[in-house]
Amino acid sequence: MVADSGDDPAAGKQWPAHLERRRWPREPSPEKEHRVDVPPALAPLRFSTHDLPPKEQFQSWRSHMAPLVDVHLPDGKSEGDGFLAEQTGWQLGEILIVQQRAQACSYIRDQAMLRSSPIDHWNVGVLRSGRAWTEANRHVTATRPGEIFFRSLGYPYRGRMTDSVAVLVFLPYELLIRDASLLQNANNIALSGSLAELLVSYINGLEANLGNLTMEEVPRIIRTIGDMVVACAASSTSLDRGQEQTNMGLMERAHRYIHLNLHSDSLTPDVMGRALGISRTRLYQLFETSGGVFNYIRKHRLLQAYADLTNPTDNRPISEIAEAAGFDVAANFTRAFSHEFGLSPREVRKTIAAERPAIPTTRSVRRFGTTIGDWLTLAR
Repeated sequence: MVADSGDDPAAGKQWPAHLERRRWPREPSPEKEHRVDVPPALAPLRFSTHDLPPKEQFQSWRSHMAPLVDVHLPDGKSEGDGFLAEQTGWQLGEILIVQQRAQACSYIRDQAMLRSSPIDHWNVGVLRSGRAWTEANRHVTATRPGEIFFRSLGYPYRGRMTDSVAVLVFLPYELLIRDASLLQNANNIALSGSLAELLVSYINGLEANLGNLTMEEVPRIIRTIGDMVVACAASSTSLDRGQEQTNMGLMERAHRYIHLNLHSDSLTPDVMGRALGISRTRLYQLFETSGGVFNYIRKHRLLQAYADLTNPTDNRPISEIAEAAGFDVAANFTRAFSHEFGLSPREVRKTIAAERPAIPTTRSVRRFGTTIGDWLTLAR
């Protein structure tokens, strides 16, 4: 359930004393106040539990976060105690920036969720207040206020956090695909060093101006964030290019091959096996947790089709987009697309034409309305 939180969504409600309060979006910087003739590029997406009865607040938060993680209350807390949480999302082209304030909870992204989820983004986050502990592949990373973490959503993890305020940046896998192996080596670490400090400063400045950005500035911002994340990961893991090739994981090579050849007619298990130097059986084993290699390819082709259909400058017939997604029969494409997003391709394009962006509703979250998973899908 989603509520428009306004500029100060928790007005009239008592937040924990140590949970930082801040107006979102932040006040614009003085140097941009005169740009009244340039329309802003971004309109915020909002979620809040503020207006719900206390006993409904946690389930609303859990439903909103369901495509990303399964959240649970801490020991000793019950749903009747209430759960204050809010997010403001900003879609900068392919990137999603989320300003988040939430009370203490635990979270888990397990293998079952990976099998059913198309989300495989890179996630960078800066804690403003609170603490977080996250375990991935038997390694626990602790994050304190002012620190920045890096994580791959293509792999399972679990953790817990105290009452906290954070800024989260989600970058699609494809955006940084050429550095995927390097980034995987940095999975679930706290970025450190002077480059990490520069990235935190950049995110701070960007957050302060989210409501003032113009369309012309967005592509440069995307490139800058991507370049800075890669540089921080390389610095924090002390990897050079020679080591990078040596440490490249087989799964990362497989992911990279699929994303670089997503629309190729020759993207088959046999061709992939030869390109990666592994057997067909080994390839199937690699993608077992993702529901199989065919399922992985299909999901990402459908995601690309959704992005094409919601692009107002893409005027190709639906049949042509279906063919690019690997569907020779339009009816099969419509059936698969509707099954994945809860909307037909024609419905998506119709709502875009009417300047009302369609919100895809996946099978697992359809009854709950807009979720963070929908925000991530729209950003792609």
